[in-house]
Amino acid sequence: MRRLLTLFFATIFTLQAFAQADNSKFDAHAIAITWDVVQNNYLNKNQSLSALIITNNGKQTLPASGWKFYFNSARDIAPNTVSGNATFAQINGDLFTLTPTATFPELKPGASVRVEFTGDPVVNFTDSPDGFYLVWDAQPTQGYTLGNFKINPFNPSYAGLVTPAIIYNQNKVITDVPEAQLTKIFPTPLSYTETGGYLNLTDKVLILKWAANGDNINSDAEYLYTELGKLFGKKIGQDPIHQGSYKTIITINKVPDLAPEGYSLSVTTKGITISASTSAGIFYGIQSLRTLIPASAYAHPQKVIQIPCVEVKDEPRFPYRAFVLDVARDFQTKQQVMKFLDAMALYKLNVLHFHLTDDEGWRIALPSLPELTEVSSERGHTLDNKHFLQPSHGSGPDTGKLAGSGHYSRADYIEILKYATARHIVVMPEIETPGHARSAIKAMDARYNRLMAEGKQAEASKYLLRDLNDKSVYSSVQDWTDNVIDVSLPSTYTFFATVIDDLVGIYKEAGAPLTTIHFGGDEVPPHVWEKSPAYLALKATHPEITNTGDLWYYFYGNINQLLKARGLTLAGWEEMGLRKTLTDGKPDYVPNPDFTPYHLQTEVWNNAIGSGQEDLAFKLANAGYKVVLSSVTNLYFDMAHYKSFDEPGYYWGAFVDIDKPFSFIPYDYFKNTKVNRDGLPINKSIFIGKQRLTDYGKTNIAGLQGCLWGENIKTPERMEYMIFPSILGLAERAWAQNPQWATEPDTTKSEVMYQQAWSNFVNVLGKNELPRLTYLNGGYGYRIPKPGVILQDGKYLVNMQFPGFIIRYTTNGKDPDAKSKIYNDAVTLPPNGVKFRAFDNKGRGSNVSETVTPKQ
Repeated sequence: MRRLLTLFFATIFTLQAFAQADNSKFDAHAIAITWDVVQNNYLNKNQSLSALIITNNGKQTLPASGWKFYFNSARDIAPNTVSGNATFAQINGDLFTLTPTATFPELKPGASVRVEFTGDPVVNFTDSPDGFYLVWDAQPTQGYTLGNFKINPFNPSYAGLVTPAIIYNQNKVITDVPEAQLTKIFPTPLSYTETGGYLNLTDKVLILKWAANGDNINSDAEYLYTELGKLFGKKIGQDPIHQGSYKTIITINKVPDLAPEGYSLSVTTKGITISASTSAGIFYGIQSLRTLIPASAYAHPQKVIQIPCVEVKDEPRFPYRAFVLDVARDFQTKQQVMKFLDAMALYKLNVLHFHLTDDEGWRIALPSLPELTEVSSERGHTLDNKHFLQPSHGSGPDTGKLAGSGHYSRADYIEILKYATARHIVVMPEIETPGHARSAIKAMDARYNRLMAEGKQAEASKYLLRDLNDKSVYSSVQDWTDNVIDVSLPSTYTFFATVIDDLVGIYKEAGAPLTTIHFGGDEVPPHVWEKSPAYLALKATHPEITNTGDLWYYFYGNINQLLKARGLTLAGWEEMGLRKTLTDGKPDYVPNPDFTPYHLQTEVWNNAIGSGQEDLAFKLANAGYKVVLSSVTNLYFDMAHYKSFDEPGYYWGAFVDIDKPFSFIPYDYFKNTKVNRDGLPINKSIFIGKQRLTDYGKTNIAGLQGCLWGENIKTPERMEYMIFPSILGLAERAWAQNPQWATEPDTTKSEVMYQQAWSNFVNVLGKNELPRLTYLNGGYGYRIPKPGVILQDGKYLVNMQFPGFIIRYTTNGKDPDAKSKIYNDAVTLPPNGVKFRAFDNKGRGSNVSETVTPKQ
């Protein structure tokens, strides 16, 4: 009997080993997936019907069972498929599996199978699942990336759909403004006068520096030499031997009595003078000179550059002009960050809010806690998250690959800091807490496990971020079930003290300013900590803590004290400054009076129309909090530009085209709010009873902040597509003075004034700034909007949001390219099958416009 059992188990082991060896040779790259959206409103419900078409392009048969596909999806998917041949399961966060059922066929070479399923309604292609990989049941720890993933076109019909005809009608209010009438400096300066004539600038330029107070302004001069050298294709600088050969003198004056970031700029036929009271002011004068230089000068090295003669006096409206760059969800390289810093500097933005940590990644190496990046800067297929994090946002099974994996070494981060500081940009780090903190939790779990295995129990627990016996059950907005730090634990504060000290050390070594650290505070879900032994013990000894809600104030009070002890201030999202309460029996938020004396910086994103929280920013500013407006309705650049299947981006809070930041009225954004989060007209009665900004509250509005969250930003190209040119709308509102149309009480007059300002703005972009960005720093991949198209009286009428772009067309069903015929009003075209695209000077094209009949 023993021999039979031995033989039986040996046979099973041999078969398993054979299966594993056989599976390892299977070419997973030969399996292609196509996502095909069938319809919305399936079965007259608020759901979509979609299909995954699985095709075997290889030479081996995919068996009918014994495997799973893993993938990521930001949208909910029903577990049971309509086709019945597979089931879906959600693992954690956005990670799902597809498992074949008994009716799934074996997939022979060349064969396909269709898995139909229901899920959330589909708006655009960002709703697609992503990052598919194969895992064999016999090898559960190994993932194999699948082959080509394709998204089939979908012509939806839903409320708020933006068609080429709608785009045409939006664009037709734009007038073509002659270049001679456009302001040549951007953002719009306080005072600008063209005095006639031009300065002929060559590489024979000398910069003279005068600092009345003895300040060293050599770095400003060197920066200007470097930027001018790029235009002439050679290194230029002061040459003491040939003092008399200089044809142009640029004088930089450090003078008193100008605003802290203000400057004056004078260009005559004989030379250039930049004056300011601070180095920052001189720097911004230099940036204005750079935008005064014609965009064509950036296309290739010049011999002579003609610069119009001007007199300019300028200063910013807001001192805080920021941008949130999320590199935690999907990583961006050091080189890409520095390229972005260059663009920020050109358009006079002065704060990079660096979102370095989140559930899906920790991106900065800290010397005291190496596990943070050793474990949590990597994503790949894992069953336990002990050595790296699970895939998110389509990052796939393999570690070490962008954009799921990656981090900044200490040297990398110091280089970024030095680069930013030289451009008068402050880098404010954000360490997400207590929610959105899964990466930190898992890294400290790994540290705990390692030290416990070494028998070092006290050291193991030193930085632990969760109570190991906590049985609380919760789910975050992004469906994570294990992403909230336990703020009851003393080790939590040991961890944060260490993080703060390491950050302080890095900034000190870089010689970069660090006055504020952002400690998150958003989207902590209900039911956290309820069954935490640490919470229950803390509650027993702290009478002021009566429920888990009170832990919020306990936590941020402690974090604030840690920062104050180091001479730093605390910033956070709006929830940090709010207290939960009931108003008329309904849950509500009010400013927390306990933190008001500290004048903490709250960055307020939630003004989503219809949320009931439209006035949160005004409430906090009126209560004494320092407020940075980060409004989702106007300043979230990861939102899709408008409602169309071919436009990438989320849309849960709004659709944000470039008109949204440009039209934003910081002190009264209710006034210019016209549509809801779906892009549909609103009834302004929703603002009745909402708190308005008081004169005192206005003094607490520090500035504006654009945001790019990284869930869908997997490449530098997508990053630039979502940021540019919308960031120029942010720059204009943050720097330029309050426009007349924003304060004009007569609605009709205000609208006329706005349309004129809008036309000027898009002409400046189309004729000056976007051509500049086409070539600057190798070129920025800004979004080129698709043309507006209507068919009227048998003739196509086509227009563009930005005057100055070339529109091309085809009649053969193919998408236009840079060699297709150029459209003009005189062209006679057939009534069907015509496609249009807009192109920049390098031949980059927009999405395709064509007249189509929507699918129901």
